[in-house]
Amino acid sequence: MRVSVIQMDMEFLSPDKNFKKAALLIEKAAKEGIDTVVLPETWNTGFFPRENIETLADNNGERVKMEIGTLAKKYGINIVAGSVTNKKQDGIYNTAYVFNKKGETVAEYDKTHLFTPMDEHKFYNKGDHLSFFTLDGIKCGIIICYDIRFPELIRSYTTKGIDLLFVVSEWPSVRIPHLIALNKARAIENQMFTVCANSCGRAGETVYGGNSVVFDPWGEEIAKAGEKEEIITVSLDFSVVKDIRESINVFRDRRPEIYDI
Repeated sequence: MRVSVIQMDMEFLSPDKNFKKAALLIEKAAKEGIDTVVLPETWNTGFFPRENIETLADNNGERVKMEIGTLAKKYGINIVAGSVTNKKQDGIYNTAYVFNKKGETVAEYDKTHLFTPMDEHKFYNKGDHLSFFTLDGIKCGIIICYDIRFPELIRSYTTKGIDLLFVVSEWPSVRIPHLIALNKARAIENQMFTVCANSCGRAGETVYGGNSVVFDPWGEEIAKAGEKEEIITVSLDFSVVKDIRESINVFRDRRPEIYDI
C-alpha cells in the first residue's frame, strides 16, 4: 500500500478555507499514484473552537462525506479524513471518517480520550467505540491524538487482528518527542505499522509541531516530516507483519488471565 500523509497547516476557525486547502492537498497527493491519503486531527476548525463551536462544526459529517468522500471516488483513492469538529444529535464530537476508493464511508470514530489539560472534555463528548475497517484488504484501526497515550486501547485493536494503525493528531511542538516515542512504542509492542498525520502551524496560542511519522512493525522509522506543511509518501510492505509475528509471537505468549487492568 502506498500512503501519503498530509501534514496540514489549517487556519484556525476557518472551515471554508480548510476544506478548500484539504482538497488541493489531496489532489496533489493523488497525482503521485498513491492508494491512501491521511489528514490530521480537527483540520476543519483547528484544535479547538471555544466560541461558536456549534456554528463552526460539521453537521453529522455531512460536509466531510460530500466533499472528501467525493474526492475519494473521483481520484480512486482511500481517504483517512483525519478528524473534524462534528455536531451530532447529542452534542459535539471529535470525529474521524474513512472513505474507500468508491467514496463510501467505511469507518466513523469518535475520539475516546479527551485532552483534559486543555479542557477538551468541556466542549466535546467522549466516544464509546473502536472502529475497525479494511482498506485494500488490509485490516486497519484509527485513533485520535491523546488516545495514543492509552496502550490498552490500541491493544484492544491489535488483539482483533489489525496490521495498520492510523494516528491522526494535532500535537503541540513542545511535546513532539512524546509523539514520536509513543508511535514507535505502539508499533513495536503491537507488531504493526503506525501512520501518524500531525498538523503544524498555530491554533490560538498553541503551536503545533508537525513531525508526522511512519513506523514499521520493527519500530524502524520509514519516513518523517519536518515542522512545516508538507506531504510525505511511503510504501508499506505487509509481509513484514507476518514475519515478525511468526518470529516473536507476543500475541500467542500473552497472559490475559493474570492481567489486572
